[in-house]
Amino acid sequence: MAKIDRNDDLAGLLADSLNKKFKDFKVAYFLDGTEDTPTDLTEWISTGSSILDLAISNRKNGGLPVGRITELTGLEASGKSLLAAHVLANTQKKDGLAVYIDTENAMNEEFARCIGIDVGKMLYIQLETVEDIFEVVENIITKVRESSKDRLVTIVVDSVAAATTKVEQSDDFDQQGWATQKAIILSKAMRKITQMIGRQRVCLVFTNQLRVKLGSMFGDPYTTSGGKAIGFHASCRLRLKAAGQIKTKVSGKDQVIGIKTKAQVVKNRMGPPLRTAEFNILFDSGIDDYGSWLQIMKDNKLVSQGGSWYTYVDSVTGETIKFMSKEFEDKILSDPERKERLYNEICESMIMDYKTDQIGIDDLEIGDGDVPEA
Repeated sequence: MAKIDRNDDLAGLLADSLNKKFKDFKVAYFLDGTEDTPTDLTEWISTGSSILDLAISNRKNGGLPVGRITELTGLEASGKSLLAAHVLANTQKKDGLAVYIDTENAMNEEFARCIGIDVGKMLYIQLETVEDIFEVVENIITKVRESSKDRLVTIVVDSVAAATTKVEQSDDFDQQGWATQKAIILSKAMRKITQMIGRQRVCLVFTNQLRVKLGSMFGDPYTTSGGKAIGFHASCRLRLKAAGQIKTKVSGKDQVIGIKTKAQVVKNRMGPPLRTAEFNILFDSGIDDYGSWLQIMKDNKLVSQGGSWYTYVDSVTGETIKFMSKEFEDKILSDPERKERLYNEICESMIMDYKTDQIGIDDLEIGDGDVPEA
């Protein structure tokens, strides 16, 4: 594709004119790879699950996008807060600032340390109303813009559903109008916040509860608290669901040590939507990343299973290794080179290529009898 001559072409003249008109910031770009644009996504923060990262970003070493908004939804005890906490931990690993806005009084410091959060360096903020939440978020983004443009910042709001409004807390609270009031506030705030973070190294994550629609008989029976504003402005929406329990024998009795979680990417502006990822959450250590590797390897016939034993044949050395699931890390992933090869093979099985050579509508032959009536 020929590039536009910016000096002679009408598009180039319009771009120069628009950028001169808006002196404070650039508004017109050419998406030809010669300049940085707001559409560029160059930074991602891992969710703690490699499989979920691939499902969201459709690329290696992906995750949640920086400069965009993500909404984590699900019923209670589905892993929303824990997934958000892993994002904060991985932000700190990239020397970023982790900000946790808590409306549920649910922060567990001991468990936060367990999954890798340095709570001494995390900014913990406890708020009650949506008005205060967005005032604080706007203030943080403004300060980042003024002082530390190169500093990565992740802001987690946990959760939207638990936040009240100032109208609810007032003495003249009208019970019939509280839900509408919350939706109006969120709608106004999201329009402003979305524009602000687009040019910053800020990852904004909201957790939100699913609520059952009263009287719903068809379609999706769930909705989220606070209207549709967050879902509309979010570049990525995940729906988490507890899919089962993980048990082990303790003194001869079954004890639940974790849950199996299924995440669906219900909205995605960075890659293919409606993809799913399954992973285990352990109560003592958080997301078990490598457990989901084994399942993907089995699905793609990278390993074979016979009973409780797995067989893996190294594609490079030809070595045959037999192991049980609990030995996966020690026998298979202990070799860094083999681990890297397996990750690349998993990526190849999950990354979807965009096809530009498919038949378009102009290539189809449609007869008179095939044209539908208006």
